This record gives sequence, structure tokens and C-alpha cells, in this order.
Amino acid sequence: MDQSKSVYDIIMETKMPHTTAYRKIKWLVEQDLLVVDRICISDEGKKYSLFHSVFRTIVVKYENIKIIIEAEQNIDPVNRLTERFFSL
Repeated sequence: MDQSKSVYDIIMETKMPHTTAYRKIKWLVEQDLLVVDRICISDEGKKYSLFHSVFRTIVVKYENIKIIIEAEQNIDPVNRLTERFFSL
């Protein structure tokens, strides 16, 4: 993800059922693969989170009997989260 997205945005892009999307996003957050970039409040007063991926790209290669995984870290959300934490 290049920009932060809400669960609703992810559901609309992937056409994934709501329950599945919430379950998968919860799991990704628990595994530290997604981070909450910020929490917003809509005009109706409802609170929602914007999520950002920790990795920019992940490439998985299968060669003979080896599995090679290459991942490029998405430094931006990690730095933003750290800056916000230490600015409190």
C-alpha cells in the first residue's frame, strides 16, 4: 500500500466479504504486518482507522527445493509511528 487505507477502502478494492476483511486485517495487525497510521472521525462522528503496510514489496521464489523470500521494508509508516510515539 502506497497510502493509508480504511477497512472500507480495502473491502471495496478487493470485493472481500466484510467479516473476512476484518478478520484478516486484525491478524495482519497482530502479526505487525499492518500498522494503524491514524485514527479519523467521520462527519457522522464515527471513528475509523487508516492502515499502512509495513512492507513495500514481497517476492517469493521457488527454486528446486528452496524457498527464497525477498521483502522491501516500507520505512515510512514505521518512522511515522515512531515519531508520533516519541512526540507524546
